[in-house]
Amino acid sequence: MTQEKSGEFPYTRGIYPNMYKDRLWTMRQYAGFTSAEESNQRYHYLLDQGVTGLSVAFDLPTQIGYDSDHPMAEGEVGRVGVPISSLEDMEILMNGIPMDQVSTSMTINATAAILLAFYIVTAENQGILLERLKGTIQNDILKEYIARGTYIFPPKASLKIVTDIFEFCHSHVPKWNTISVSGYHIREAGSSAIQELAFTFANAIAYVEAAIEAGLKVDEFAPRISFFFNAHINFFEEIAKFRAARRIWAKIMKNRFGTKNPKSMMCRFHVQTAGSSLTSQQVDNNVVRTALEALAAVLGGTQSLHTNARDEALALPTEESVELALRTQQVIAYESGVTKEPDPLGGSFYIEELTDRMEKEATILMEKIDEMGGAVHAIEQRFIQEEIAQSAYEHQKKIDKKEQIIVGVNRFTSGESVLFETQQIDEDAVKKQMKRLKSFKEKRDNNGVKSAINDLNKAAKDNLNLIPSILYAVKNHATLGEISDTLREVFGEYQNL
Repeated sequence: MTQEKSGEFPYTRGIYPNMYKDRLWTMRQYAGFTSAEESNQRYHYLLDQGVTGLSVAFDLPTQIGYDSDHPMAEGEVGRVGVPISSLEDMEILMNGIPMDQVSTSMTINATAAILLAFYIVTAENQGILLERLKGTIQNDILKEYIARGTYIFPPKASLKIVTDIFEFCHSHVPKWNTISVSGYHIREAGSSAIQELAFTFANAIAYVEAAIEAGLKVDEFAPRISFFFNAHINFFEEIAKFRAARRIWAKIMKNRFGTKNPKSMMCRFHVQTAGSSLTSQQVDNNVVRTALEALAAVLGGTQSLHTNARDEALALPTEESVELALRTQQVIAYESGVTKEPDPLGGSFYIEELTDRMEKEATILMEKIDEMGGAVHAIEQRFIQEEIAQSAYEHQKKIDKKEQIIVGVNRFTSGESVLFETQQIDEDAVKKQMKRLKSFKEKRDNNGVKSAINDLNKAAKDNLNLIPSILYAVKNHATLGEISDTLREVFGEYQNL
């Protein structure tokens, strides 16, 4: 049984001595849809309702490097997030939001460098110093090959872009979290809690090794590495998972990479409640599921939290359901009393034994990946993908056999579904996006765009840090698609055969 205090290595009981007694977690609500204008309105609404950090969802074309007017983007613009093709789109998205006061998290990976550049230039145009910007880009490309699919370039080129961001932000945007290594999507794809830990940290090790190989010093970039975990429905297992995560990462950074800075050893993480636990049947049950998952995240010591809305199994969440999801966090924070002590379940025989077991089993799986040559090799050999697929299959079998009960789905079902209004995609807003992008391209200096694109092409071929050239391209009004296509030309595209 652990005897350490919170704020002490290996941080099992929390990364800060007093945890929420000093400061609550950042309350975020993931949002983005239809257009930059409508998403901006949602952000202002959320800030008025008490969120303490923004979380931006981008549409699929933006995630895989296509402008809204590209043939590949047809039918997908604004569907699962906000379309951002140009600097003008980002300026509209952040209109009226104090970028030096609000922390912004952006769930973006293959095009993370481009969206970060849009964000930086927007802030500069507002007169904001870069050292005042706070936020996170997910920038976790390895899990895209494993579980999510929004990759563009082959792994080697993708890892180069990741480490370019590490290097640039260390010098220019020091408060920015340069990566959020994500177990969330691994879990959503069907992994177990043990696999979520093992595969996430195997990926994190690969990023650290790539950065060191690129010439960076570990204690320069490691303090800005953050994580993104899933809060699933198995209450005690999730609490133990978060406690084990901190311990695993602290030991990896100290023992494997020889870090000296305590901040390099701290596993700081954002949590989102489990989208895969939501059901389209009896949707009000999702409110209960989300509350339990959010409570597990808090008892597990998260630094940031998003609570899913009850209607997300059906559509993008409505304003009403988003407000209820946020209120769930606020009730936990201000009414439940669980924030009065760090790690309030620490010392429980069950929690301590479960934490130890999860650390041990995750470590064994990580060692297996090490023996294969690391996460990139394990991905290329499809070991990780097949492990997740098998886990998902076994879980579904249990549901089908009713060995795992899902209330309202395979037991306690009712004949009628309750219908209510869901969020709709505004097709007129999509047309407006196309019209604005066309106007943006017509008004700009195309010679300036061509010069900037040529500069980026040369930087990529010469293996230089790409971020200054991407920033130069954004300032000269190159679009996301044009920048992505330039890098596609040099690096090629990854084919998942």
